[in-house]
Amino acid sequence: MSDVILITGAAGYIGSKLAERLSKTHTVVGVDIREPQQAYGKVICCDIRDAVLTNIIREYGVTQVVHLASVLESSGDEQRDYDIDVNGTRNVVEACLANGVSQLIVTSSGAAYGYHPDSPEWLDEQDALRGNREIPYSWHKYLVEQYLAEVRQAHPELKQLVLRPGTVLGKNTRNQITNLFEKKRVLGIRGSRSPFVFIWDEDLVAVIEKGLREHREGIYNLAGDGALTISEVAQRLRKPLINLPAGLIRAALTVGHALRLSRYSPVQVKFLRYRPVLSNRRLKEEFGYQPQLSSAQTFELFLDHARQRGQL
Repeated sequence: MSDVILITGAAGYIGSKLAERLSKTHTVVGVDIREPQQAYGKVICCDIRDAVLTNIIREYGVTQVVHLASVLESSGDEQRDYDIDVNGTRNVVEACLANGVSQLIVTSSGAAYGYHPDSPEWLDEQDALRGNREIPYSWHKYLVEQYLAEVRQAHPELKQLVLRPGTVLGKNTRNQITNLFEKKRVLGIRGSRSPFVFIWDEDLVAVIEKGLREHREGIYNLAGDGALTISEVAQRLRKPLINLPAGLIRAALTVGHALRLSRYSPVQVKFLRYRPVLSNRRLKEEFGYQPQLSSAQTFELFLDHARQRGQL
C-alpha cells in the first residue's frame, strides 16, 4: 500500500513547492485556508484547528503528515496567532494519533532557540530551547516543540521529524527578512556582527522529501554551510550599513511604533542583535544530507533573481 501524504499549509510558499515535487511520486492531500495558485494533488479548504481534520486524514487514508502551517508574521491579534500555531499543532497531532499516522514532520524554526546574548556561537540541536516571550513567533515555536517532546514520550509509535530551518531564501522569496534587505540602507546594531544563516528553499524541500522517503525521525537544524555577518550582507546588497547604538534604535522604535509610524516594535533590536546561528553538522553527519548551497550562495541566488524583478 503506497503512502498518502497530507501537507498542512499546502497553498503556502514551501507547501506548494513540496506538493509539486511529491505529487510526481506520491498521493498528496493538502489542507489550507487559502486557495492555491496551482493545485498539486487534492487541496481541501480546512483550518488546522478544525475538528474535521481528523476526518480528512481518515477518509484519504493518510499515512504521513507534513505540518507546515504557521503564522510567520504577527497579525496583531496575539491570541489568534497563538491559537493557530500552538493549538493548531495540537489538533494536527491529535488527528494523527487518532488515525494511526506513522510519521509526522514538523517545520519548527531556529527561532525556537530564542534571541539571547549568551547563545553559543553555533547552536547545536542539543542546546536548550528558550524562545522569547516578547517575540510571538519565537515563543510559539518554543511552545510547540515542548508539546512535541511530550508527545514523543507518550506516543513513540508516531515518528517525529522536527526541522529547525534558518532563514529560508529562494528565487522568489518575499518575507519579513527580505523586507529588511529592500530598504535603502542596512541597519546594524553597533558592536554586533548579527550573523545570518540561510537555507535554500530547494534544500528544505529536499530534506523533507528524504525524511518522508526514508521514514526518518529526529531533530535537525537546517542551514547552508557558513554564515554571513550583517556587514557582509550589506556588501552583497551594495547598500550602506548604518551601525547605531542599540539604545538609540530601541528608543526610536518605541516612539515610532506607538505613533504607528513603524510596523516594527522595540523587540526588533533583539531580533537583529542576537540572531541564532545554526550548526548543520548533524544534518550532514547524522541525517546524511549535504545542502547544495551554502548560506552565501543561497543569498547570492536570491539577490540575482530579486534584482532581475526589481525587488532590490
